[in-house]
Amino acid sequence: MAYVIAEPCINVKDKSCLAVCPVNCIYEGPDMLYINPDECVSCDLCVPECPVDAIFNEDDIPEKWKHFTEINKNFFKPKPATEQT
Repeated sequence: MAYVIAEPCINVKDKSCLAVCPVNCIYEGPDMLYINPDECVSCDLCVPECPVDAIFNEDDIPEKWKHFTEINKNFFKPKPATEQT
């Protein structure tokens, strides 16, 4: 199971988790960090590094933040190409 970054990371982006990730599966977005579920090896190293306790195993994420599982997955879906004029 992959890990998920939830709401406490919004507008924080401490990036301590980036330094310990052995597979570099954590990416920066506009207002928070995201874990690529296809790259995450569930090593747990990022969890204790997060100063705002925003990282959870997708099976253990609190109910109020369950929707962040989809938010993380959607961040990595290919974006449609925009037409250039």
